[in-house]
Amino acid sequence: MAIRIIREIGDEILTKQSREVTELTDRVSQLIDDMLETMHDAGGVGLAAPQVGVLKRVVVIDVSGEDEEPNPIIMINPRITASSGEQTGDEGCLSVPGKVGTVTRPDFVKAVYLDRDMKPCEIEATELLARAICHELDHLDGHLYVEKAEGDLRDTRTEEEE
Repeated sequence: MAIRIIREIGDEILTKQSREVTELTDRVSQLIDDMLETMHDAGGVGLAAPQVGVLKRVVVIDVSGEDEEPNPIIMINPRITASSGEQTGDEGCLSVPGKVGTVTRPDFVKAVYLDRDMKPCEIEATELLARAICHELDHLDGHLYVEKAEGDLRDTRTEEEE
């Protein structure tokens, strides 16, 4: 496993559409392992392949808390099939370091995807996990949360000092 460089806002790759994964190759497996290590090292709860410079429809998410055993969700070719309700809250991104913005997302989502073994899966999620799924799937289509942010982004360093 290796920690990869996280691409930041302004990098053109973050604006591009990702391609579907058609087979689980050694390179895709290595990408997944590296994404998990990179996400955990950076203290994130989600990471999409474009954020590490790879235009593949691969997402890793882990919303388990610091005191919990890691419980990563690996999603290949994910697609949201249903959503409802709404939640508004602060959202940040490893590709937009030091900033947060207020974003409204669905409070419930249902998604289908292939797991690490390319087996079909379905997940129903609420709250933080629903937000993370929406956020990461946006990356696969070339979108950052800053496009949805209500008002200005805020500097997290300033908020931490207050």
